[in-house]
Amino acid sequence: HVQLVESGGGSVQAGGSLVLSCAASAYAYSGACMAWFREVPGKAREAVAAIYTGTGATYYGDSAKGRFTISRGSAENSMSLQMHSLNPDDTAMYFCAADSFHRCDLIMPKAAFTYWGQGTQVTVS
Repeated sequence: HVQLVESGGGSVQAGGSLVLSCAASAYAYSGACMAWFREVPGKAREAVAAIYTGTGATYYGDSAKGRFTISRGSAENSMSLQMHSLNPDDTAMYFCAADSFHRCDLIMPKAAFTYWGQGTQVTVS
């Protein structure tokens, strides 16, 4: 079955940078909308960024615009999120998600993804 393998995350000081990566294994489709969401206890899940691996089309949530960059990885159906100018408000559990639907902009707002990773913690102090 499909598994999303996440890497990266950790602790960083305010103003610093981190890179999160995610790869889909056993994924049967030629392209995927791959995304990052983040969650903080007591708050709604937030869409961070997404990319359709088939075309490279991207989608960014408001909090990510201008600071984060999502890109396709070298392996098929993989991607990375470069996060810069991090601040304590970026502290959250970050989850990778994937779906075969090609319109990331349509499924991101509803978090309508079929596959989800286990999450990786990002802490900014």
